[in-house]
Amino acid sequence: MEKTNDFMKTGKVFPLLMSMSVPMMISMLIQSLYNIVDSIYVSRLGTDALTAVSLAYPLQNVVTSVAVGIGVGISSAIAIHLGAGRKERANQAATIGMALTVIHCILFVLLGIFVTRPFLAMFTKNDGIVDLACDYTYIVLCLSFGCLLQIAFEKIFQGIGEMKITMILLATGAIINIILDPIMIFGLLGCPAMGVKGAAYATVIGQITAFLLYIVVYKRRRFAVEIHPKYLKFEKSMILQIYSVGIPSSIMMTLPSILVSILNRILGGFSDVYVAVLGVYFKLQTFIYMPANGIVQGMRPLVGYNYGAGEKERVKSIIRYSLLSAGCIMLIGTVLSLAIPGQIFALFDAEESLLKAGILALRLISLGFLVSTIGVIYSGVFESLGEGKHSLLISLLRQFIITIPCAVALSAVWGPAGVWASFPIGEVCASVAALILLKRYQGEHTHLSRRKHEKTEGREKFYLYFKMQRRYFLYRVDQRSEKTFESPQ
Repeated sequence: MEKTNDFMKTGKVFPLLMSMSVPMMISMLIQSLYNIVDSIYVSRLGTDALTAVSLAYPLQNVVTSVAVGIGVGISSAIAIHLGAGRKERANQAATIGMALTVIHCILFVLLGIFVTRPFLAMFTKNDGIVDLACDYTYIVLCLSFGCLLQIAFEKIFQGIGEMKITMILLATGAIINIILDPIMIFGLLGCPAMGVKGAAYATVIGQITAFLLYIVVYKRRRFAVEIHPKYLKFEKSMILQIYSVGIPSSIMMTLPSILVSILNRILGGFSDVYVAVLGVYFKLQTFIYMPANGIVQGMRPLVGYNYGAGEKERVKSIIRYSLLSAGCIMLIGTVLSLAIPGQIFALFDAEESLLKAGILALRLISLGFLVSTIGVIYSGVFESLGEGKHSLLISLLRQFIITIPCAVALSAVWGPAGVWASFPIGEVCASVAALILLKRYQGEHTHLSRRKHEKTEGREKFYLYFKMQRRYFLYRVDQRSEKTFESPQ
């Protein structure tokens, strides 16, 4: 029996949103736990090792950004086509999306070989740190096929509402990673001690395992979409639909890498300790933003499906509940960051200088958590609607256009504290822009819908008039025919 997704259009909004979001929140919390545990283990190798992994973060994040970006494009296309009842187009979106991901895998091998060392050497003059960072980065880039293909499957499953499966498989990969970290870093259970290389190998093994499990699950069950070579037609319109959301989403996900690289350059001018603080913060903030992103991931297929089905009021209701849910998460993160920043940074066996710098950084940056709810949710909404450019603009404001100039200007006055203060400033500006963009988008589409209705109404009147004229014409012809037939008598 063919599986359908009508539950996304008929279920009560809040319970449905939670059923879609909570599995993703749990899996992302586990993923966040992995990020934290990974950093805790690496920090025990010394500050140089922690700094090296922090420097590797931007390139590692590029892989994830491209994977998630193209995945969001695939998921958006699938949800919209299924909502509109176009199942074959949804199958085509899934199949073409996987093919494009394989191409990306090859490109990242080349990136890892040729770009790693020149890029990392830009951010520190310490050759020991560069060598450690290269050891880590070569592995995670050249073996990134597990990450790319796993995330492509994850987004396809999310697009059809199969959130529990993605939760289980994502969590499985992260748990394997957590288990292997101490074994491969410190050399336990007969495994040689590999240091930062061990952390990298544990990461890629977890990703590859999750990818293989997705294949097993897909082969054993029947789902709402089918990935098959018969749908592999590189149709320009479908590729554009995927990339019109995927490229802005990838750029949006890559922005933290660019941001971290630029901020590392600024902070490195003060001390390598501040570079380590920034790296630790970006690990910590995943505990807050990943659960919020779980709400976004649960929201996306619901918005896309109901938008495709023409359920506008239901779409608005989904957005409202998403804002409320993500806002609660951000509020908790703000309270914890302001109340116990020292205890949080103490988890990383922080030296006195790292601890002192980290407390101030976390308190200043956390001031922007709550207001960022608007930017995070509305960015996801625009992705769901296929409006990738609006989503990109919000993220550019959050992490580039406002934050970087503020960091440069304020650091000249306040030092590293100016860099931390630039984060909440960027969040406020982005949230204001997001509100304006969504209001404008709704106004434009209301106007377009009214015009479309007026055109349809006018067309129907024309057809009715034409039909009446045709009937009258045929009636006149019949009348003349009868008179012609009767005239000889």
